[in-house]
Amino acid sequence: MSQYERGEHSIVESYKNMRTSLIINKNIKTILVTSSDMDEGKTTVTSSLAKCFSELEDKKVLLIDCDLRKPSIHRQFKLDNEKGLIDVIIEGNFKEYIKNNGKLDILTTGKKTKKPAELLESDLMKNFIEEVKEYYDYIFIDSPPVSRVNDACIIAKYIDGTIIVSSSNEVDIDLAKLTKKRLSKVNANLIGIILNKFKEEDNIYHNYYGYYEEDKKPSRFKFKLKRR
Repeated sequence: MSQYERGEHSIVESYKNMRTSLIINKNIKTILVTSSDMDEGKTTVTSSLAKCFSELEDKKVLLIDCDLRKPSIHRQFKLDNEKGLIDVIIEGNFKEYIKNNGKLDILTTGKKTKKPAELLESDLMKNFIEEVKEYYDYIFIDSPPVSRVNDACIIAKYIDGTIIVSSSNEVDIDLAKLTKKRLSKVNANLIGIILNKFKEEDNIYHNYYGYYEEDKKPSRFKFKLKRR
């Protein structure tokens, strides 16, 4: 279950505010979510954003787990992971492998592959993304941390927009700069940064959306949208 599904009023409003900021740009249909390092909350944020968008009237939303090395979307929604994205790329016909969570469609990773980077770089993968864009209004993609492997940078090259999730007071500043540099190098369209695990007492920012209780410690999200 995603953060959004848990239903705390303040966190739900936070995601709705992020949704409003994102839908302003009509050219953004495929959205990649990544982070600098592990345990920054990117999968939780991706799942919650996708669930939030799925509640829009007459909008079809797909959530894809592209973390082929350490998949976790299936655990978020308590789904099996026997078949999924890798099977689709190899065999085609993605509709057979889609799983549902309410109005949200989900594609888990499926079987493991020894060459995840090559698979993500392949024309088969790019063609698949183009195909699902014909069926869905919004597609959210969870990917590995940029500092660990190059997968997110590969995907970002053919995705409309990329969001970085950064863990407040945890992520190394140099690592965050390296993440941005690597994404910029492949001409990724960086559309926003989400500051996760943001404690109220550490607030030095003027713009933020809501807060939620986690282990009785108030935390905040800060979403900065890149304007063009």
